[in-house]
Amino acid sequence: MQLRHIIGWIAMLLISTSFSFADFPSSANAQDASDMETKEVEVFLNDLFHTRSKHLAGTSVNLEKDYDLGSSSGRHALNIQKIRATYLHAWADHRSMAVVDAQSKVRIGRMKFTGNQVKLTLGHSQQIAYTYHDTPSKMNWFGLGTWHVMTLTKKDNRWVVAKEWFLDPLEENPKKIPAGVLPPSPSDRSIPSGKQYNRQRAVDYANKYAGLAWGAGNEGKYNRKYKNYNHLGGDCTNFASQALGDPEEGGGLKMRGPWRYHYPNGGTRTWVQTDSFKHFLLNSGYGTVIARGHFGDLTQRTDKRPYGAIGELVSGDLIAHVMHNDVDHFSIVTGFDDHGYPLVNSHTADRYKAPFDLGWDDETQYLFIHIRD
Repeated sequence: MQLRHIIGWIAMLLISTSFSFADFPSSANAQDASDMETKEVEVFLNDLFHTRSKHLAGTSVNLEKDYDLGSSSGRHALNIQKIRATYLHAWADHRSMAVVDAQSKVRIGRMKFTGNQVKLTLGHSQQIAYTYHDTPSKMNWFGLGTWHVMTLTKKDNRWVVAKEWFLDPLEENPKKIPAGVLPPSPSDRSIPSGKQYNRQRAVDYANKYAGLAWGAGNEGKYNRKYKNYNHLGGDCTNFASQALGDPEEGGGLKMRGPWRYHYPNGGTRTWVQTDSFKHFLLNSGYGTVIARGHFGDLTQRTDKRPYGAIGELVSGDLIAHVMHNDVDHFSIVTGFDDHGYPLVNSHTADRYKAPFDLGWDDETQYLFIHIRD
């Protein structure tokens, strides 16, 4: 697991002991605060994330005014926003795209006021729209969802960001974007039906329960039938297992052997842990390897694979993101954009129909796993 993710899990664990994200309780429950102060913070946060979205889309805005530039943590929070915008546009340019719009929705959780500071939790749903250079009139979009813990300070009679933590799906070095050209897409992208695995239901499940990601269903909430493992190391594998194996709404792949969820207590190691899940899929016969490699390897066209290995993915398949020979993350393929780019849903940093390599560097390898129908 990457060091930044380990740090993130520690932070998430600390967060979970102090605040509850589950239902986003109304900020009307703010402690030791007047209604006017609470309203001021709400207005500031909505304006802040709107400004950030404009910046992310490439609009020239004054980000600095919303941060405590007198503190190192405030400057760090500002720098994170600048780096993520730089990365996103660099990634899009590598993929012959242009980011054309971004929208935000925030759900403000608990606030705790102390003097001229307020500590709070917040959920952020982000929509990012892009076009391809050769088809600028056709807009594609994807959704992201992130949990934030923030400290705001009041300076010169206005609120500014003094500290912020969130697990960022765009946290990557813009100089380490892998090279590779997306090959032509197969003409048939229909979802096949099978006897043991219902792909369409697996995709529908992943779309419904993609959490805070813009576009997801269920009012931004996970399926409460299952335990949330975000504060225990990450929920991505638990979510992939749910999409494949939920007997009521998901793909209905039969639980067997070590791959099981014990309602309401939780999943087995094979259900929730990345490498155990991968080994089970491949050893049980439920899954077969399409290909493994870096982005450039998987997009390479050959006589045997005129659409590249990437062209053999179908909705309902899985992608394992491999770092240093360990599976770091799982996502489920939920569709393709108008150029055939595989789009995925996942948990932890929530994603809804997001390009599968977004937020991963040139050291990442991908394991494409076809789930047998």
